[in-house]
Amino acid sequence: MYLIRLTDRLDDDRTRIVPIGATGPLSHDGGELDAEIAELAPAGLSAGTVQEFPRPLRRPAKVLLAHVGAGDEAGWRAAGAAVARALAGDEEAQVLLGEAASAEVVRGLAEGLWLGGYRYRDAREEPRTAEVDLVTSGSEAYAGSLTQAQVTARATWLARDLTNTPPSIKNPDWIAEEVSGAAAKRPGASVRVLAGDELARFGGLRAVGGGSRFKPCLVELTWAPPGATTHVVLVGKGITFDSGGISIKTREGMKRMKNDMAGAAAVAAATLGAAELGLPVRITALLPLAENAVSGAAYRPGDVITHYDGTTSESTNSDAEGRLVLADALGYAAGLDPDVVIDLATLTGAAPVALGPSIAALYSDSDELATALRQAGAEAGERMWRMPLNADYHELLRSDVADRHSSPTHGGGMAALFLRDFTGPYADRWAHLDIAGPAWTDTTEGELTRGGTGWGVRTLLRYLSALDRSQ
Repeated sequence: MYLIRLTDRLDDDRTRIVPIGATGPLSHDGGELDAEIAELAPAGLSAGTVQEFPRPLRRPAKVLLAHVGAGDEAGWRAAGAAVARALAGDEEAQVLLGEAASAEVVRGLAEGLWLGGYRYRDAREEPRTAEVDLVTSGSEAYAGSLTQAQVTARATWLARDLTNTPPSIKNPDWIAEEVSGAAAKRPGASVRVLAGDELARFGGLRAVGGGSRFKPCLVELTWAPPGATTHVVLVGKGITFDSGGISIKTREGMKRMKNDMAGAAAVAAATLGAAELGLPVRITALLPLAENAVSGAAYRPGDVITHYDGTTSESTNSDAEGRLVLADALGYAAGLDPDVVIDLATLTGAAPVALGPSIAALYSDSDELATALRQAGAEAGERMWRMPLNADYHELLRSDVADRHSSPTHGGGMAALFLRDFTGPYADRWAHLDIAGPAWTDTTEGELTRGGTGWGVRTLLRYLSALDRSQ
């Protein structure tokens, strides 16, 4: 992890990092090093390529060339992440921005440095820090961009930490305590935890969590700044470990199921980030938390579940548990008078089959909301693709013994159609993001590191910040 500062002074005792664009160096310090780099540095390499420029027995003793591709924010983000991996953990460095500096450049580079340097740690452990200076004149003009990058990165770290925590530690109560502790550090944020008898109406949540010795709960995290005129409700699937229940998963399918609460981690972290930035948007994050375990108390295929809104679902597959807990939370959200509702969930294996491992599936009946989320994702570097919500497929949800059944075996987007049943008065202001693919990665690439990615935190903060500007 790095302590990133803006400065206008060069220090030859630190590693020098020179950004390289499509046609050559983007910044100059007026010294002999400029001519050497201009003559010898290859240009036009892909963003995120870092090379060491040899300077034996001279100062600075170490020079890194960081290629930024087209020089857009994504290119600078990729370069920052690559530099973070190229530096030793305690190596102090300076990035020569000079005339290349802009708000977009500073934000992209800093986010890349922080996110690319992420390593999993216990959420209570302080990260190691080394100083990286961004050298440019008039640096005070970019302080706001650096703050945005820092808050976004810190929130993404939190989501990654929560997702990467082993299931031997992570259970519903543990997540509730972590979120409550984080909220206590942000004035204006508050947490309410519903458990036990308070979950009487949450039939889906109680059914899914009923087979575990760790009891389910619902965390309601609120950021309600004075004067806010827009209320956004964020809902995140929070299955702390998913065995599949009685419809048990395969050994391979179960290996990484500690990440089945990545949606809850993302919406909690984004809400805390919005509080830290002081965004004038009211936000309520709902985290339905449960462990889907196998036991004599586990719910069964064929069970009929009564949800928060009073409607019923026939369970036809206990491994289709995420939609059941989300259904209760979406029903609860209707009573909060929301202007917008967005849910994030590692919901289906179908999403990564359709779109691959790095693209989320977006479902919404609102063109305006879908466009705003796709724009925020494009700016943040988190890709999504809008999928159809076919109303004529709704017939496939029909059950002979309940209002619907939970997991039809035919038809695309059935999980999203199931969820839409519970959006009631805000159906035209709701979006569902299936993040089963991009919530986890087995490789280190760009600003992502192996494990939980924190996908959705950056998109949500960009979206919420845009709402801030539009008010």
